[in-house]
Amino acid sequence: MIPFPVLSVITWAPFVGAVLIMFLARHSPLAVRLIALLTTSISTVLSVFIFVVYDREAAGFQFYEKLPLVPPLGISYEVAVDGMSLLMVLLTSVIIFAGVFASWTVKSRSQEFYALLLALVTGVYGVFVSLDLFVFFLFYELAVLPMYLLIGIWGSSGEVRPRGIFGWAFRETGVGTKEYAAMKLTLYLLFGSAFILVGIFALYVTAGTGSFSFLELEATTFDPRVQFWVFLAFYVGFGILAGIWPLHTWSPDGHASAPTAVSMLHAGVLMKLGAYGVVRLGMGLLPDAAVELAWLVGGIACINVVYGALSAMAQTDLKYVIAYSSVSHMGLVMLGAATLTEAGLNGSVFQMFAHGVMTGLFFALVGLVYEKAHSRAIFTMGGFGRAMPGIATAFTVGGLSSLGLPATSGFVAEILTFMGAWRSAHPWWLVPAVAGTFLTAVYVLRVTKQIFWGPPSPHFDHLEDARGPEWLALVLLTGVIVVFGLVPALAIGPVDTATVPILTRMVKP
Repeated sequence: MIPFPVLSVITWAPFVGAVLIMFLARHSPLAVRLIALLTTSISTVLSVFIFVVYDREAAGFQFYEKLPLVPPLGISYEVAVDGMSLLMVLLTSVIIFAGVFASWTVKSRSQEFYALLLALVTGVYGVFVSLDLFVFFLFYELAVLPMYLLIGIWGSSGEVRPRGIFGWAFRETGVGTKEYAAMKLTLYLLFGSAFILVGIFALYVTAGTGSFSFLELEATTFDPRVQFWVFLAFYVGFGILAGIWPLHTWSPDGHASAPTAVSMLHAGVLMKLGAYGVVRLGMGLLPDAAVELAWLVGGIACINVVYGALSAMAQTDLKYVIAYSSVSHMGLVMLGAATLTEAGLNGSVFQMFAHGVMTGLFFALVGLVYEKAHSRAIFTMGGFGRAMPGIATAFTVGGLSSLGLPATSGFVAEILTFMGAWRSAHPWWLVPAVAGTFLTAVYVLRVTKQIFWGPPSPHFDHLEDARGPEWLALVLLTGVIVVFGLVPALAIGPVDTATVPILTRMVKP
């Protein structure tokens, strides 16, 4: 216990930055960037601090804070972190800190852009630290809703050619435009939010404790029938954000249309909110239903892994390749959780972190390539490694982590998931998981060779490498991939203290 409200400062520092930007920095783009950098730096430094000082021996929820908000309804501002949320807070800090530098060149309405970005990050932090489910839901909505404006105003429209029997629908709805992507993302996620809210209220009413506190609900044993339906509600609600098949189609469009920093947060952190919700609320509060429905979660995850990888192979737009690869990798996250084994669940949480950093790096690089080459068409580009060796090297490192090369964080996450799948009640899950990794290697190596290491394209002249603040984002994200790949115990140690109690509740004495 420390008297300083460290989690509140981490959570609300970006929001304070958003307010300061809106009121104090209207006519100074540099002041906007410096305020964003300062407030995200505070959150990042404190995130590293709590990660270092977290007592792994004592484990459990630490840095606890509680403030009653609506006592008659049992609603409180209650925050704390355990080993799992600790790693997610660190991930969020790394991505937003790098995202500020990756967005340094945003010129159009930078004041509103950074304010919305920082408000969104406050919501993400709040979800990971909240122990009151009502406040958890409010933070969840705060993390989702700014995406509509960030994509609709600062996003980019891609070329999606209407083809097939539904070509007329593509033309009428504007598929590929940023407005279409923003609206589709918002409607899908609000649809999922309805399921989450119903599930939360069902637990609140059924428990009869008069409290939304996770700790009190965790101590309650719910009727198996209630567990079954509420788990399904959480799985659908959070699963939409996690990109589960077939409710994933908002994600590639949202990824492809979002500006760089928003893509980084979208794929790097927001999709992890969905998987985190399934593990924390679904498995943490409803252990019997989690065991009963593990076959469903794992089966759909297997489809995600293979379908996402095959879809990524078929893309010609670089952003869509990374977007569909996220669908595939989120399948591995959900598969690891469904194994109900220590290795698998640890691999699931580690995959959230590893994929978050890796895909954050990918989208930062795609943004840089687009800014310098003004193209995302894979097969018109080539030989960029000569003109931009730094970007090429960082992209290669990210790609190798994506396909699970040893000494990268992606390898640790995947090998743990594979071990969990083999030890689970459905060892055949290992087949699609390994097939997905093989397919990932195919499209990652093909794209990397085509754009960076192949023969130079005659269509692009005067390309340049990353410069100034852009380097900071690339070095930070690449360094995290390598450090956690070489020393995975940094993450697995605290994560294991959080996953073992969840698994223990599922095992009948």
